[in-house]
Amino acid sequence: MKGVEFQGKMFIFTAPSGAGKTTLVRHLLSKYKFLDFSVSATTRDKRPHEINGKDYYFMSIDEFKESIDKGLFIEWEEVYENQFYGTLKSEVDIIWKKEKHLVFDIDVRGAKNIKRFFDEKCMSVFVRPPSIDTLIERLTLRNTETSQSLRKRIEKVKREMTFENSFDIILVNDVLEVSFVEAENIVETFIFGVPTS
Repeated sequence: MKGVEFQGKMFIFTAPSGAGKTTLVRHLLSKYKFLDFSVSATTRDKRPHEINGKDYYFMSIDEFKESIDKGLFIEWEEVYENQFYGTLKSEVDIIWKKEKHLVFDIDVRGAKNIKRFFDEKCMSVFVRPPSIDTLIERLTLRNTETSQSLRKRIEKVKREMTFENSFDIILVNDVLEVSFVEAENIVETFIFGVPTS
């Protein structure tokens, strides 16, 4: 007797930069073995602590544009001038073949595109900081950008905050431990129908 075919699902965590979505995603990946991280492709410079193929697939602009022309992306965006991000079709296939559910950690536009493409297979979560001031403080404390790039990022943050109601759930990330539990409940409810912990 043949088993039931695996029905892969997706969790899209999106937020303005600095809202804490990556921290939440890392927590979920460490807790649940049935989840796997969808690694995005990008043309931005690699940060010192990042690993190619684990944090991102780092590509040149020419490589990225060639992949667009070949139709290799589910979605892609030019987030800043000559700074592209995208989700490779092959990434989704690889994870679903392992019979795992995908977790995305992507920007707002990419999240909307994936949600539109996969619809009912997706649960989209907008991670919101307690306030815009808190978010700006977090970005400033990162100390990873020039004042000009920080200014651009803050402008983008303000734009992205206006899209929070475009997603299935808004998770306010104020107290991290509380946000962890809320994120766990979202995952368990979408996969099992009810929280299990």
